[in-house]
Amino acid sequence: MRTADPNRWGQLVVGMVGQGAGTVFANAAAFLIPYLHLVEGVPLAQAGALASAPLLGTTVSLVLWGVVVDRVGERASLTLGLGIVTAAAVGAAFTDGYIALAAMFFLGGVGVASTNSASGRLVVGWFPPHRRGTAMGIRQTAMPLGVGAAALVVPTLVERTDLRTTMLVVAVLCLAGTLACALVVVDPPRAPRAEAADLGQLVNPYRASTDPERRLLRIHVSSALLVVPQFTVWTYMLVWLVDSRSWTAAAAGGLVAVSQVLGAAGRIGAGWWSDAVASRMRPMRTIALGAALSMLALGLLESTVLGIAIMIVAMVVTVADNGLAFTSVAETGGPYWSGKALGVQNTGQYLVSAAVPPAVGLLVAAQGYGVAFAVVGLFPLLAVPLIPTRPPTGDGAARYPTGQ
Repeated sequence: MRTADPNRWGQLVVGMVGQGAGTVFANAAAFLIPYLHLVEGVPLAQAGALASAPLLGTTVSLVLWGVVVDRVGERASLTLGLGIVTAAAVGAAFTDGYIALAAMFFLGGVGVASTNSASGRLVVGWFPPHRRGTAMGIRQTAMPLGVGAAALVVPTLVERTDLRTTMLVVAVLCLAGTLACALVVVDPPRAPRAEAADLGQLVNPYRASTDPERRLLRIHVSSALLVVPQFTVWTYMLVWLVDSRSWTAAAAGGLVAVSQVLGAAGRIGAGWWSDAVASRMRPMRTIALGAALSMLALGLLESTVLGIAIMIVAMVVTVADNGLAFTSVAETGGPYWSGKALGVQNTGQYLVSAAVPPAVGLLVAAQGYGVAFAVVGLFPLLAVPLIPTRPPTGDGAARYPTGQ
């Protein structure tokens, strides 16, 4: 006899807690750069490279964690992954030397990758189709909230204490996330493998016979293209305000923080919209067009009085598609393939996001902010025709309802 289903909102919250804890660890290295460089004497290039270690660990292990999630479920994956993050944070607290510290951050990044696939499947597994978009939009706010928490805790704490104390505090946060997932997460139900085989849920969703329109691949590629404007405004909004508009760093940082909050609200709004129209991809195509127009307008008007307002609009619009694509990939992949599909989705986005800051920086240095922003606007324009808008057919339609 099946026990009563858990509170779906409780599952969403604990998934966000887990991802938020992992995000604090993943971003701690970046917020340690001033301390490592100015106090410990670590060369700036090496300190910057240390900040990329958790990102690298996450990138190389996303697909593998997707396989683990599909095999053993969300609870075990989240608990194991966050346990690795906790151990890495403790290791970083007691390690000596730059290489050993980088290795601990890399290892922790590997553990953080578990939260990307597993916490997303909690939403798709426990929420009905007409609530998934909103729930996933809320879930997507865990990352900016985690970054904000790391920004508040890490630099201040390491300045007042030391590296060991700071990383132990991070370890405690990660341990709390680990225990929360171990005690609260309940794996969403799925059909036994024999029944799932009859339903077509074990069939590779990337095969042409089950996905004649190459739906998943089109979502992956279009999402990667949409990362370009997102990471451009994330990376260069502050420096543009200071360099081009002569704002103070404090004022610019305040506007960036407000824009991040508005962007988080935009993700939730986009999810609600997708629930209302029973489609993820039609709103995503509209948002992609809006991202293209906002970046092209910013390129033309960045030096005018309208430039700042357009930049804020771009900050909101360019991040609004994330939850829609994530939800659709999980729905289309189904209960036995969504972990791997989400791993592929995230890997592509991580690889592109790593390339955006240096590439756009070179373009700004050569041609200025206006030209750089306008060129970036071409990427979401290319994504528009790639985004599928037809409902899935055949086996794809049976994996999760309303995987549109």
